[in-house]
Amino acid sequence: MTKLGIIGGSGLYRLSEFETAPAIDVATPFGPPSGPIRLGAIGQIEVAFLPRHGIGHRFSPTDLPYRANIYALKELGVSHVLSLSAVGSLVQHLPPRSFVLPDQILDRTHARVRTFFDEGVVAHVGIADPFCASFRRRLASPDVAPDAHDGGTYLCIEGPQFSTRAESMLYQTWGATLIGMTAMPEARLAREAELCYATVAMVTDYDVWHDSESDVSVDLVVGHLQANSVAAELLIRRLCRHPLPDRTCHCGDALGGAIMTDPALIEDAQRARLGVIAARYLGSGDDRA
Repeated sequence: MTKLGIIGGSGLYRLSEFETAPAIDVATPFGPPSGPIRLGAIGQIEVAFLPRHGIGHRFSPTDLPYRANIYALKELGVSHVLSLSAVGSLVQHLPPRSFVLPDQILDRTHARVRTFFDEGVVAHVGIADPFCASFRRRLASPDVAPDAHDGGTYLCIEGPQFSTRAESMLYQTWGATLIGMTAMPEARLAREAELCYATVAMVTDYDVWHDSESDVSVDLVVGHLQANSVAAELLIRRLCRHPLPDRTCHCGDALGGAIMTDPALIEDAQRARLGVIAARYLGSGDDRA
């Protein structure tokens, strides 16, 4: 079974097809997600839609319930997560209203919990390639996102402030393509949850490095957000015309061999807290011999 989870970023708080779709509250061991999740279908695909920042944009990037969001989507049977994210461009050839499918991330966040595995359970999951390659290929196909730029490095900062000019210029020397505030720890957690995760990064501005453009501001970004949201809904409809890609990647087995803690030392409460994230490896706590 494949089911698409969509995390809507800044400016995309709802899908027009889902205006009357049922919205459910999902309880997780990591607290409530950003808001109710709407369930429905678009084309051939079952979809669960979650606005990342909540209705009315109530959560800053630092305060987002990242673990609850990913856990809730996993609980609902999601196999693929499409993250829609507003970003700034660090390169001349990607102006505002460009769509980009990044393949790498630089993580500069410092105030966020980045794993499900804490409080006595340790796992080391590989994240050399943080986005699912097969899902990215599907998104990059001409019938889904014909004008999207395929590839690039998303630099994730803590926020909520935009960068200083010196920082923006430094990030360019690192080879970063885009700058945003939400790809991490979202991508890390999606990998731990064994979900196929990909981002469509929607450019709203040139950050502050560009000497012929206005410095980034909310007023500057809003108009581009609105245009990008319309284009994002069209991309979603195109994606859902056909089945999601088969899970021939390694995302679905990312936890295999990654849990280092001796199973005999993992308490039932810890197993219950990890729940659907690690149930296939740890059981519920009642399965131990």
